[in-house]
Amino acid sequence: MDARPPGQKPLPVVVVGGSAGALEPLRELVAHLPADFPAALLVVIHCPPDLPSYLPQILQSAGSLPVSAVQQPAALESGHIYVAPPNRHLLVGRDEVRPSRGPRENRSRPSVDVLFRSAAYTHRASVIGVLLSGMLGDGTSGLWTIKRLGGQAIVQHPEEALYPSMPLSALQEVAVDTILPVRDIAGDLLTRLGAPNFGQGAAEMDEHEWRRLQLEVSIADEGNAFAGGILTGGDPSPFTCPECHGTMVKIQEGRTLRFRCHTGHAYSAPALLGELHRAAEANLWTTVRGMEEQVMLLDHLAKHAAEAGQLHTAELYRSEAAAVRRRIEPLRRLLWQDGALPVQPVE
Repeated sequence: MDARPPGQKPLPVVVVGGSAGALEPLRELVAHLPADFPAALLVVIHCPPDLPSYLPQILQSAGSLPVSAVQQPAALESGHIYVAPPNRHLLVGRDEVRPSRGPRENRSRPSVDVLFRSAAYTHRASVIGVLLSGMLGDGTSGLWTIKRLGGQAIVQHPEEALYPSMPLSALQEVAVDTILPVRDIAGDLLTRLGAPNFGQGAAEMDEHEWRRLQLEVSIADEGNAFAGGILTGGDPSPFTCPECHGTMVKIQEGRTLRFRCHTGHAYSAPALLGELHRAAEANLWTTVRGMEEQVMLLDHLAKHAAEAGQLHTAELYRSEAAAVRRRIEPLRRLLWQDGALPVQPVE
């Protein structure tokens, strides 16, 4: 996916991202957009990968703009809403939009960050990013990229958001242009898109950041992260990828730290922490399961030895089984103990 050549004015693009609690705000936003909306609108809302999505039908009934689920490459047009299908990223090209099976980011496909980055890469300052309700921090990196390339950022007011984590994350790490209740976002978009200087924002991205952005957009577009040199895109990390156990690098964006592995999976720091918490709990359950299997085998051997008249051997097996049972109990108490394993929200 190549960036637009200098001097060629891109189509205005509005990218909208959200997760838990974002459906109703998104419906309200779409309901207030006019039929002659002067930009393409692209939407990523986190959704289960293995269930059908009714988001296109919901948005079509909410407003006057045509809505499409992007199942294959499609021409990018003003006054049209494009929605990411389940288990596919949504990528913005120069003149088209297309789905991708690229690696998950922040445990999600589609990912808000992927959409926002690809839009900024191809449309530069002609992008407005809108971040709605959701948990954790997907969208923060993408908004940062939009701003670094001269675009604009709008965040739903956290006090209004049903789940304020995503808006708060963006506000903490990105110099957003405005914080608004949803009822005011449509009007603000029209004002910004109609401004004489729209699309003329100055880019602040340095050469290193630009090369990394090129690579990350390529990874989302099913490119080879390792062959592309992702391991040179940041400092080595002591952590391995929770999904594939690949080597990870740390990526610094302003004050924000995130991680990407050599096969392409990416995590914000909170998302990686959540995965490590879940891995720790899964490992404890695996240990308990293995020890209970020991008990079952020892009980079986004790019964077999007793039936064979080997009473001393049977007692040794029973004694060892009792010892293993005693060792299991502290692990179970740790699993049940409130706060012993910090819990991260799951969307």
